[in-house]
Amino acid sequence: KQFAFTLAIAILISAVNALTLSPALSALFLKNNHHIGSEKPKGFKAKFFKAFNAGFENMTNRYSSSLRFLIKAKWVALTGLVAITIGTIVLVKQTPTGFIPTEDQSIFLYSLNMPPGASLERTKKVIDKVDSIIGTVEAVEKSYSVAGMNIITNATSPISGLAFVKLKKPGTRGKTEDINAILGEVNQKLSVISQADLFTFTLPTVQGFGNTNGFELILQDRAGGKLEDLSATAYGFIGELMKRPEIMYAFTTFNTGNPQYKLNIDEEKAKQLGVSVSELLQTLQVYYGSLQAGDFNRFGKQYKVIMQSDIAYRIDPSTLNDVQVNNIGEMVPVKTLVNLEKVYGPETVTRNNLFNAVTINGVPKPGFSSGEALKAIEETAATFLPRGYAYEWSSLTREEQQSGSQTTWIFVMSIIFVYFLLAAQYESYLLPFAVILSVPTGLLGVFAFINFAGIENNIYVQVGIIMLIGLLAKNAILIVEYAVQRRKAGLSIRHAAIEAATLRLRPILMTSFAFIAGLIPLLTATGASAMGNRSIGTGAVGGMLTGVLLGIFIIPVLFTIFQYLQEKVSSKKIEEKDEWVMDKLELQTN
Repeated sequence: KQFAFTLAIAILISAVNALTLSPALSALFLKNNHHIGSEKPKGFKAKFFKAFNAGFENMTNRYSSSLRFLIKAKWVALTGLVAITIGTIVLVKQTPTGFIPTEDQSIFLYSLNMPPGASLERTKKVIDKVDSIIGTVEAVEKSYSVAGMNIITNATSPISGLAFVKLKKPGTRGKTEDINAILGEVNQKLSVISQADLFTFTLPTVQGFGNTNGFELILQDRAGGKLEDLSATAYGFIGELMKRPEIMYAFTTFNTGNPQYKLNIDEEKAKQLGVSVSELLQTLQVYYGSLQAGDFNRFGKQYKVIMQSDIAYRIDPSTLNDVQVNNIGEMVPVKTLVNLEKVYGPETVTRNNLFNAVTINGVPKPGFSSGEALKAIEETAATFLPRGYAYEWSSLTREEQQSGSQTTWIFVMSIIFVYFLLAAQYESYLLPFAVILSVPTGLLGVFAFINFAGIENNIYVQVGIIMLIGLLAKNAILIVEYAVQRRKAGLSIRHAAIEAATLRLRPILMTSFAFIAGLIPLLTATGASAMGNRSIGTGAVGGMLTGVLLGIFIIPVLFTIFQYLQEKVSSKKIEEKDEWVMDKLELQTN
């Protein structure tokens, strides 16, 4: 409600400005200089505008002459349009795809995994060593480390650790400013750490889609095999991924080599002694795990009551001798009902869609997009994974995969919406194609510019394309709408197209280049949202530039073609003025 109220106020303020202030300001700033005529201009400003108008008029005449040639030789314009369309399709296929570009949030993380069975104290020592090495990097400001936390599985583990490393503000980082280059320096210095596996990564640009940037997939064992086989398949799959040039690294924290004790219960003996197995397990849960027995309020806060043995009474198997369980009035030593067996297995088991699963994370190699990395994973999975194994995308990667088909449908729906809107406006099913078919002239610039700038075809570029469809259609409508009016007034199709394009040239160029000038700051944006701003700015500038420069030549030709076809299939007849008179008026104008 607060947002809706604020939005309503903003719209009201804008409407008041448009209806009151804008006309007043226009009357104040705009002057009628047409009465000057042939008088010699005085002052630099007057001379500049007179020279500009003379130059623009000369350019307009040349433009009009070019249109007369293109309309007569329509095959030239149509061949150019076909070449533009083919070039656009080629660029679209060659442009790397992405989803949301990684932004420099001045922070990165590292995940540390010790060998199975390592103690928490041993993990802390390695973390301290890692932190001391990271502290030598000039761009690093602070490091906040936590031992015993696995960021991938969001579980506690004595063999895991993580840290949040804060970088200095951009401009104060020293010789290396780019966060990817800083990570490269950090990884190089951390290569001396051999006691643990270390992985560095940045946070996702959008919160709520996992804890790590890069790709994430879940490998599923749909055959219900052993966990050891799942582990072997996962690490074999990771090994194959590491061979691909698109993948910088891939990893998983799943490990079946952790030393554990398996608790074997003598259920027959427990039944003879009148001991409930569920009560036995709950007793062990209280002693060796923990159990929330209740809570209470005090000093305005709520406190939990957690039951658990002290460390000294649960540190080794011999402590079982002191644990007893109730069997209706008497206490029975737990040691008489259970025995411990040394085994190896994973600390936690992940299940996805009821299948045993392993989470695999990774990062694309610099120079490759996330879309290229996902394609490499799909190809590797198709050739390596045995029968009974499958995978599903997770977190931000899942959104990227699902957005591909959605984006295509959005573009199709945008084009269809514009078509039907124009069909209703022109009362024609053919004339809207004069507007629709001019759109590829803008798409060519979008993909040419983002390829030159090294930007992926990400969600920001796609939003810019949808915006461009409307803006480029607006430019085409300015020409087509006036051409339709002049045609109804009796001008020939050719003269109507030339007159409309000539008269609409100045407003089209003015609004389009003003739009481009407004986007130029986005091309050099810096900060936490720099890549998003550069993506939408580069695509929109390139698309508008080529869309205007090429569209003003293509649109009049398309109008003459589709207006002719429309009149052929329509029963309406338009009485034209004498063609000789039109040619004479045209020569006088030029």
